[in-house]
Amino acid sequence: MTIQNRDTFLDKLAQRMGRPRQTEAEPMPSPVNNYAATRLTELTQAERCQAFMDFAKVMMVDVAETTEADAAEKILELCEKYGGGELVINNDERLTALGITQAVQNRYPTHIWTLEAAGDNLTQAEKANIGIVYAEYGLTETGGIVLFSEKDRGRAVSLLPEKSIVVVRKSTVLPRVAQLAQVLHEKAQNGERMPSCINIIAGPSSTADIELIKVVGVHGPVAKIYLVIDDL
Repeated sequence: MTIQNRDTFLDKLAQRMGRPRQTEAEPMPSPVNNYAATRLTELTQAERCQAFMDFAKVMMVDVAETTEADAAEKILELCEKYGGGELVINNDERLTALGITQAVQNRYPTHIWTLEAAGDNLTQAEKANIGIVYAEYGLTETGGIVLFSEKDRGRAVSLLPEKSIVVVRKSTVLPRVAQLAQVLHEKAQNGERMPSCINIIAGPSSTADIELIKVVGVHGPVAKIYLVIDDL
């Protein structure tokens, strides 16, 4: 259909409908609210963190609080609680700074995920009873955590072991995904290198069949544990 024929056709169609032909789109109605960006933002950071931990518990997460000074001791308590054994941990300087990496190395057979280890990383992650990672952010709305993957921070560390321990700081808890999207947008605008994978995880792996029977641990860890560091 040519432009001329199209206009003739549309003019005739509008005439049959008893109204003039519309050539401009109608403006979008004003939104009733902006919950996508504002929900939970009215809370203080302390209130947001409490809500985050409460939601996480609903999602079957075992939540433990600690301080920076006691983080290494607390991680050992959690490892002992969940059976110890072989561990895999990301090569993350933030875990090292808290003394966590050295503490678990001294107590358990521990594999550190590194780029140089290549294929052995997956083998060790499959064998490990517990994987330990450091979260970039927590999300209040879902009680979930955000992980960035890169060369020394493998996705498999939080996926393959039977139990997953996530270290997250209270100061990094965001209201919801909208605020995470803003953070990522600003990183991109500033030319920062983006992670190879962004994972948002709420609770242990779970699924349900057509009969609504819930099964935990089918596609990932059976147990998810948050070690929440109070740095407010």
